[in-house]
Amino acid sequence: MSEGTVLRSANRSPLTAEETVITASSSARMPKTVRELGEFGLIARMNAGRTQAPNVLLGPGDDAAVVAAPAGRFVVTTDMLVQDRHFRLDWSSARDIGRKAIAQNAADVVAMGATPSAFVVSFGCPSDTPVDFVTELADGMWAEAERAGASIAGGDVVRSPLLVISVTAFGDPGEREPILKSGARPGDIAAVAGLLGWSGAGYAVLAAGNSAADSPSFADVVAVHRVPQPPYAAVLDLPQSAVITALTDVSDGLLADMGHIAESSGVAIDLDSAALHDPVLESIAATLGAEALDWVLAGGEDHAFAATFAAPGDVPAGWRPVGRVVAGSGVTVDGIARNGPTGWESFA
Repeated sequence: MSEGTVLRSANRSPLTAEETVITASSSARMPKTVRELGEFGLIARMNAGRTQAPNVLLGPGDDAAVVAAPAGRFVVTTDMLVQDRHFRLDWSSARDIGRKAIAQNAADVVAMGATPSAFVVSFGCPSDTPVDFVTELADGMWAEAERAGASIAGGDVVRSPLLVISVTAFGDPGEREPILKSGARPGDIAAVAGLLGWSGAGYAVLAAGNSAADSPSFADVVAVHRVPQPPYAAVLDLPQSAVITALTDVSDGLLADMGHIAESSGVAIDLDSAALHDPVLESIAATLGAEALDWVLAGGEDHAFAATFAAPGDVPAGWRPVGRVVAGSGVTVDGIARNGPTGWESFA
């Protein structure tokens, strides 16, 4: 965390004497907003008592963190969340937002076949933001970072007119080459791991208003929209015998992300609608007057994984075949090009 960083331990992170004074005096005053707590006190509050993952050799506190690169290289990605564009404060708790910010970056790292090793987080907020909100946000970030097997190595805080979270994630590819989008070939099997369409359904439920959002029958899809659940192990624990030819995470929507594989590989992908059928989504769609398949194909923010495997026998447990790779271009469903939205587009 640039010049305002206070956490510096490579493992456990006790406060220095100076930070203890800041924290103690802040507690005595019981600051309620980040303006009252101040930059150094806020950073101390966010970072105190955290345990860094083994790959973080030096946590925040100096001019930069030091992160091990056992394979001699990193997989690196970055993503940003902006209030009212990527999350709403009336829909999600601070902890939910924190977990989502880390999950979508961890999923990108894992989608390259790499193991998350560290995250760097920059956070902007108005000066009247409650301290408890920021603490809860940091708790959510750390919870998801630990679920991914990593930790938060540093970052920055700044005053901003609205909440902005920017995350940079580092991953260790190990001994194998990163898995790209460009390796699919005709004859491969298209498969997915994780939930598809549940985030889109959750968004639709929340958009329908309180009566729908508060319904117990919709609770699961709402929870998935608020906090994505990338199935990291489905990729990181792939058996050596599985020949995976292309891989991506489903962040923009299945059609859009399979389309990226198809374009990068110079092939076409035909999806099987029957394999994408989800009775949970069908029930919710019937209640809301929507089409469940639209959520599955174009809902976005699922952070599941989509891949192509060289043969049916290569598709391991935890993955389900949903189509096949053929000669041509683009993505079809049951052999037909689908009209309408294909997924998320930032400037749409």
